[in-house]
Amino acid sequence: MKIIPQNYVNDKNVNSSITNFFKTYKVSKLLTRSNATKKKGICPSSLFGYLFTLIFLNRSMYMNMITGKFKENFAKDTIYRFLNSSSTNWIKFTTLLCSSVVSNTLENLTSEQRVNVLILDDTMFERNSSKKVELLSKVYDHAKKSYKYGFRLLTLGWSDGNTFLPINSCLLSSENKKNRITEAKSLDKRTNGYARRALAKTKATSVMIELIDQAQKANIPASYVLFDTWFCFPASITQIKKKGLDVIAMLKKTPKMYFLYNEQMQPITEIYKQNKKRRGKSKYLLSVEITVVKDQESVPARVIFVRNKNKRKDYLALITTDMTITEDEVIRIYGKRWDIEVFFKVCKSYLRLSKECNSLSYDAITAHTAIIFARYMMLAVESRNITDKRTLGEIFYLISDELSDITIFESFQILIQIFFNALADFKLASSEQADNFLEAFLIALPKALKEKLVLYV
Repeated sequence: MKIIPQNYVNDKNVNSSITNFFKTYKVSKLLTRSNATKKKGICPSSLFGYLFTLIFLNRSMYMNMITGKFKENFAKDTIYRFLNSSSTNWIKFTTLLCSSVVSNTLENLTSEQRVNVLILDDTMFERNSSKKVELLSKVYDHAKKSYKYGFRLLTLGWSDGNTFLPINSCLLSSENKKNRITEAKSLDKRTNGYARRALAKTKATSVMIELIDQAQKANIPASYVLFDTWFCFPASITQIKKKGLDVIAMLKKTPKMYFLYNEQMQPITEIYKQNKKRRGKSKYLLSVEITVVKDQESVPARVIFVRNKNKRKDYLALITTDMTITEDEVIRIYGKRWDIEVFFKVCKSYLRLSKECNSLSYDAITAHTAIIFARYMMLAVESRNITDKRTLGEIFYLISDELSDITIFESFQILIQIFFNALADFKLASSEQADNFLEAFLIALPKALKEKLVLYV
């Protein structure tokens, strides 16, 4: 008779959560729609499911093999062929999966008045130990102020103020051929693999528009696009506005970017100097209406200057193309952008982003990233199920209040914290604040899943 392990109940609960996630959101069908079809042998959904669960076993496929615990009915080469496939459209897969989670679960838990947003940001995807990875390039890490070998993981996410879901991403190489360490292999131009390699060598602001297009095609509901200074340019603002979405972003205080104000093209620093500031305990210093002009296209916008109570000469400038909302509402909504920073920290600290896959293939690294995104989506759904009583049944749905959205006070705290730690580029808030948000996310997870996640440093 076999001995029942002490963690049998937890293992059973984790497997149940994974099975329910795959079944509820029809992961197998989404893989088929994304062209992840089998030519022979094992079904792609079985291979995806095996890779998906590895993180909760705290072992790699390699360790399972050398310890004799690899009992699957396929060989390791089958896994490698799946990851290296140039036919699978991973951007489409994660976009469809996010859309399914939002429409089948989260939309039922939020009111129509809730503001849903798209959030865009990037993070370092390091591969410092190798120089033969496809499209590997020298990338400047704005957080550590140094150059690294790797990619910029440009990510588009969705948030309702309580739950963040990654939608899609692109591992950006460098536009400049001189910065690329290794070039891409030759592929048929009709394949998805060729398309994603071409996208990787495209300017980040152009890739941003492509990711937003994919989200809109999947009918992911959102009213605003949030991003920081690295993507905030007149061209980006006008293109997003043309797609029927409003922008709330942080402006860079630079004399090189001009906006139409008082019938003159002026930098944001000059506009700030020309106006009288609000006194007292107001949350913002100044609010002015400007016009964003690019290639004979113009978009009316409002700029809100947020005060730094500790340094009188410092301020943040937020821009919005929605002229109907108040300044406090702009600050509150922009606070939701912090959700993507928590997502990056969870992926790197617990889900082994960039550490689990050591392949040299750009296709395999992209597939690995999509698997990480799917894992996070499952954790986000489980977290919401624990914290939102209305998911327990219809009676709770009818009698419970909706989970509260982020408040203006919380958003303002985040903005103020940025002053203390990133005045140079306004990129990230403090590591202490990130740890607090990360701890809150982990506390909300079911106990069985929480015990299966190991901190990777």
